Amino acid sequence: MRLFRFLTEDDTSAFCHKVTEALNKGWHLHGDPTYAFDAARGVMRCGQAVVKDVSGTYSPDLKLGEQ
Repeated sequence: MRLFRFLTEDDTSAFCHKVTEALNKGWHLHGDPTYAFDAARGVMRCGQAVVKDVSGTYSPDLKLGEQ
């Protein structure tokens, strides 16, 4: 099965670390990153979709970050 996650974070090194951690756990980049202004908080936000192929059957109870 293919898993999908969308990682988001403020535009700081924390975002890069979050994506790097996912890549090192076997996730792959999917599409281009996004960048948007969060007017409510006054900060820029980053986002990146990642995918991973794993064995098993999908369930909504699956904790994607633990895969």
